[in-house]
Amino acid sequence: MQFVWAILIFAAGTGLGYLLLRVWDNTSLAGVKNQTIIMLQEAAEAAERVKQDRLAEAKDEISRMKQDAAREIKERRSEIQRTERKLEQREENLDRKLDRVSHKEDELRARQEGLEKRGADLEAIIQQQTVKLEEVAGMTREEAQEVLLRRTEEDAQYLIGMRLKELEERAQREADRKARDLIVGAMQRCAVESAGEATVSVVSLPSEEMKGRIIGREGRNIRAFETLTGVDLIIDDTPEAVTLSSFDPVRREVARRAMERLVVDGRIHPARIEELIEKASRDIEEEIISEGESAVLEMGIKNIHSELVRTLGQLKFRFSYGQNALSHSLEVGHISGAIAAELGLDEELARRAGLLHDLGKAIDHQVEGPHAAIGADLARRFGEKPEVVSAIASHHDMLEVSSVYEVIVAIADAISASRPGARRESLDAYIKRLEKLEEVAQSFTGVSKAYAIQAGREVRVVLTAGKTDDGSVHKLAYDIARKIEAEMKYPGQIKVNVSRETRATEFAK
Repeated sequence: MQFVWAILIFAAGTGLGYLLLRVWDNTSLAGVKNQTIIMLQEAAEAAERVKQDRLAEAKDEISRMKQDAAREIKERRSEIQRTERKLEQREENLDRKLDRVSHKEDELRARQEGLEKRGADLEAIIQQQTVKLEEVAGMTREEAQEVLLRRTEEDAQYLIGMRLKELEERAQREADRKARDLIVGAMQRCAVESAGEATVSVVSLPSEEMKGRIIGREGRNIRAFETLTGVDLIIDDTPEAVTLSSFDPVRREVARRAMERLVVDGRIHPARIEELIEKASRDIEEEIISEGESAVLEMGIKNIHSELVRTLGQLKFRFSYGQNALSHSLEVGHISGAIAAELGLDEELARRAGLLHDLGKAIDHQVEGPHAAIGADLARRFGEKPEVVSAIASHHDMLEVSSVYEVIVAIADAISASRPGARRESLDAYIKRLEKLEEVAQSFTGVSKAYAIQAGREVRVVLTAGKTDDGSVHKLAYDIARKIEAEMKYPGQIKVNVSRETRATEFAK
């Protein structure tokens, strides 16, 4: 490039000189030629200087590039050398490890061969000793085993017989004392246990902002929760807590578990609420079965129908005058068994009748009639003995006594119910009033669900969309309110809240 610039400058000077020579007249031609020659010389010199400068700069740049390339090559070679040294070290380490592994394999192989040889020697010695023992004893190994087993069995039978006789004599000597201890112990357990029930449950929240998420946009979450559970969800000024209110302990427990799972999960919306409520309902169903099985196991009862076990488990969530029905049934079973043992009767049969005597209370809200008759019919349908059925049917003196077990169960029921602190009549009356509210609401056509909430001050009614229309909602609310006024006695006023729900379900495939 420097050389090109020099040529261009020279050409420009030459052209300029030519023009000057053409313009000037003949008189000044010599002077112009001289000046032109001078200019050409200066241009040539300038071009030469520029050429030399550019050549010097190019040489310097080439020198620097060579130095950089040499330095980079040197660094790459150093790095390659370091990598080669590391690979050599790793290869040496691998060789040493392979040598150690090979050495250990040789040692293990030699040890295994030694053990096999020793095992073979021991087996030969055992065979020799067995042959000698058979020669000395005059019988084979199988015959000796048979003799030894026969003598051991005879000795064991003798010891078992002696032990059984000793236990039988001891049991006979202490029969009276044990019978008295059993009945006293059962009554003592009844005296200290008191089943207290509550109508509210409190669920703790991680923060105050969780209350807003529970309420949801325009209250859709809280409405969905209350509609699906039939429980009143109270959100007040209590810090980091919400209250669940319902007279039905099963509903309240389902709502409590569902709410706790919603708070932990954090995804609070109607679909998730419905999913967790269904899961909590399934858990409660499993708990009902588990409680029934535990009660049967505690009583030592055998061969009982699974439907009776499930119905028995439902008594855990039923209360009579404030007394837990399942705990009361267990108490009656213990006391009945103790009384039967004292009288020399069938203790297991008495325990069975005592445990099942209040079976009808688990379903008396579904079937009309007294719980004694309902329970007796249920026990009869699932194969219980006549003595058990009659004891269930007559434990409230509804029928004439035909068996001693009926008297035993009635006495045990009276003992369990009459102990101090066992029952509270006011709470039972309160629960019956709430149940009556729901019964009145559900007596109308088109009602799908009815829930008494807020301590009986409100009843919420859900209508079936296919059987009613929007125009009948107000009329139905008016009719329910008038029927409540006519059939019930209550303090203050009761709010009747009727809603009609329409659901549509489709699947994206």
